Amino acid sequence: MRTVSVSQIKAGDKLLEAVNSRFGNALFYKGRILTERDAEILKAFLISTVTIDNGTSNSGQESASAVASADIDTKQISSFDLSYDKMLQLLKKAFGLVLGNSALPVLEMRNELHKLIEHIEGYQVLTFTPRQFQLQDFVHHNSIMVSLTSYLLAKWHGLPQKDWMQIALAGLLHDIGNAKIDQALLVKPTKLTPIELEEMRKHTLYGYNVLKPIAALNEGVKLCSLQHHEREDTSGYPLGLKSDQIHIYSKVVAVADIFHAMTSVRYHQEATSPYLVLEQLSKDSFGKVDPAIVNTFINKVTSFHIGTVVKLNDNRVGEIVFSDRSYPTRPWVNINGTIVNLTLERNLYIQEVIEAR
Repeated sequence: MRTVSVSQIKAGDKLLEAVNSRFGNALFYKGRILTERDAEILKAFLISTVTIDNGTSNSGQESASAVASADIDTKQISSFDLSYDKMLQLLKKAFGLVLGNSALPVLEMRNELHKLIEHIEGYQVLTFTPRQFQLQDFVHHNSIMVSLTSYLLAKWHGLPQKDWMQIALAGLLHDIGNAKIDQALLVKPTKLTPIELEEMRKHTLYGYNVLKPIAALNEGVKLCSLQHHEREDTSGYPLGLKSDQIHIYSKVVAVADIFHAMTSVRYHQEATSPYLVLEQLSKDSFGKVDPAIVNTFINKVTSFHIGTVVKLNDNRVGEIVFSDRSYPTRPWVNINGTIVNLTLERNLYIQEVIEAR
């Protein structure tokens, strides 16, 4: 045991005492295995020293023990990640089967999705990043994240419990038609031409045709693959449906899909701040997507603000200390003792959520 300067922290050091911010909020709990990113957060909050376990006279054994302990902790906190990785591999397999005109392993996918959702407490909508993300797998990652977010959104919005897993499955399969699209279009780094865009939009029809004959899927799941790009004002595709013609599963998945598509890195775009995307969703709720579902989504994903560590678009790092529910995407942020009210300072916004609370 020893007290060390934050600048001396090494990845793998174990905290022997909890670390609190100057406002009394817990930054890290006792027993946490520190990472390089954790050290950056501590510096941002002007924490000068921490107490770590550096072993005793039998330092070699203690060090090995600490590594073993870290491995155990990693296994304990990565149940979600392990299940996510299995889901990713299965989804890749499913896309390959569709490309080869083979049957989808629906029961296997449903079971694996159920296992993943059992660990959904490890998933934070605003901050989650797949640990093994590769750009060429964007469609698969997007499908899984849309699935998880749709599940939570259905639950938050008060839909019947019997629909939660079905909506998660709808989210998982909503883009299955992309397996039939020319893969060069999915990885094109520049804007699609009108002809290419028209071909890309056919993924909704391809997906519905793949799912339609599968008796194990309900109609909402099938329609979601067709309708997730439909919009309330009839401006969507492929059929230009109006609000009352769009299935509730499609409405939920549409909100989740827009959010993740805009906040993820893709071949033709950089990731956008989740808070800016929420603001855009709020604007689009007047005509494009269901406003009630959007309001539920925004209020829920921004309801755990106090103590959250964020980086603003001017690269300053601070801690959210107050959130006005009338402006859920623009809280007050404490930066080294100075309160920045994002409601008033409209040129600033939250660029990144570093540590959620």
